[in-house]
Amino acid sequence: MELQVQIKMNTHLFVRDPESTELGKNIISHGIEMICEIGFEDFTFKKLATRIGTTEASIYRYFENKHRLLTYIITWFWTWMEYQLIFHTNNVTEPQQKIVTIINLLTLKEKDQFILEYIDKDKLNAIAISEGNKSYLTKHVNDDNKVMLFKPYKDLCHRIAQIFLEFNPGYAYPHSLASTLIETAHHQLYFKDHLPRLTDFGGATDSKQLIKYLNHLVFSALS
Repeated sequence: MELQVQIKMNTHLFVRDPESTELGKNIISHGIEMICEIGFEDFTFKKLATRIGTTEASIYRYFENKHRLLTYIITWFWTWMEYQLIFHTNNVTEPQQKIVTIINLLTLKEKDQFILEYIDKDKLNAIAISEGNKSYLTKHVNDDNKVMLFKPYKDLCHRIAQIFLEFNPGYAYPHSLASTLIETAHHQLYFKDHLPRLTDFGGATDSKQLIKYLNHLVFSALS
């Protein structure tokens, strides 16, 4: 069974809602493709405009700058991840199995049940892994936080933290462990492919050993 997903985004992320027009959807779709292909640093609205056959001015009518577009994409990703977590753990009673499911989701080993009409999910995942931290590692992070741009990421961390507390109600650091798990999963996936000496998984063609490590990390802490 596949489900259609519709995500309502924080209005501070855009000038005009990209979901409201075909051009806006093209900006998101091709923006994801280009950031995945060439990286955020080399990505520009001028290059995006050329690809989709429009003008830079038209793109600026939707997003004030490329960092806002990146934050939009990453925020969308975290909301989608929370939807998946809810779906896959809804009928699971054992906290241990919920945690295993979370780790599988973070390492892309859980089947995705949601239909995304104009978004390439593989490229979206790749951007979250390689570019995700850039959405908040900025000098204006506090201002962005005041208008709740990072709420979906916080909501996901909180939901994971609550599951950790189901497993061990006395654990003192559930939110710290939740954010550590997410960041560690993404960093290790990135290091595995690009900086292998920073991991024990360099050269691995799958995530089996990484999944074992993440399970060890979480359950050792919780126990």
